[in-house]
Amino acid sequence: MPPARGSPAQPSLAPRSAAGSLRPGPGVLHRPSLGCWRDGETFTYRPAGGLAVGDPHSAAAGWAFPFPGVLLLEDFLSRAEEAELVRAMDQDPWKPSQSGRRKQDYGPKVNFKKQKLRAGCFVGLPSFSQDIVKRMKAHPILEGFLPVEQCNLDYLPERGSAIDPHFDDWWLWGERLVSLNLLSKTVLSMSCDSENSIQLFATPSQESEKPDQTGSPQTSQNCKNNNFIPTSACENSDNWDLDHTTPTKLVPCKEVTVAVHLPRRSLVVLYGAARYKWKHAIHRKHIEHRRVCITFRELSTEFSLGGKHEKLGKELLDIALSFQGKPV
Repeated sequence: MPPARGSPAQPSLAPRSAAGSLRPGPGVLHRPSLGCWRDGETFTYRPAGGLAVGDPHSAAAGWAFPFPGVLLLEDFLSRAEEAELVRAMDQDPWKPSQSGRRKQDYGPKVNFKKQKLRAGCFVGLPSFSQDIVKRMKAHPILEGFLPVEQCNLDYLPERGSAIDPHFDDWWLWGERLVSLNLLSKTVLSMSCDSENSIQLFATPSQESEKPDQTGSPQTSQNCKNNNFIPTSACENSDNWDLDHTTPTKLVPCKEVTVAVHLPRRSLVVLYGAARYKWKHAIHRKHIEHRRVCITFRELSTEFSLGGKHEKLGKELLDIALSFQGKPV
């Protein structure tokens, strides 16, 4: 996800807790710092169960914890649709951005530090995004999603493209961040700077279970763009396969990283805890080929119906959803 400029303030929506303060109870095994964990991705997100599962060859092997707030839809676009979409983007100029990336912005002019915004040169989202927005709103988690901003980012390994761990601003941007991953696979790396701890649960033996980078075949099938089946595999529900009869373990949030593998042509949504508690990043080592990312953002409650800036929010949405825009 590309970051919004400015430092985030308190979220207008109450975030769902992912890593709250936990006290050891009966059967809880409390261990001190395991700082070596942060040398690499120590947990891998499994879409089929909504769990962050310890990597087999790390100190986290055999442990897992619920990781709510991620929706991953594989094959959201066909190869032909992907090619046409990138062709349309490449017809407009790409501007240099930070950390070896190039960008195209479609959105209002914003001063996050002073919390001011205006339409400026913004005349709408691009026409080629209209079908994408319509298609993604068919999923229950994205029901009512009205994007007011679109940011296209171009990554290339030769430029050392990356993005450091960050939160997207939440004074202006709302609950759900939606990103479409094109041209190559990558990894969204999640980290948490909280002083709290995470409670880990023992998992069954992973000797026969290979690391799953894209989710189970059933997850992939259920999450096809033309077949939005509301299952726990897609929606990251509370149906977590954990062994609650064995000892648990508390580890500092700062020592935990979670790799969310994004296949080519997949769509990912961050919301709730994954939006407000966990920072996201794309590391240079995970850019192997050209990667194009399209991120859509909705308005916060402050700019929505009943909010302090409802009128301005409606004006911006009317512009955005005209789908007549060019990069600003």
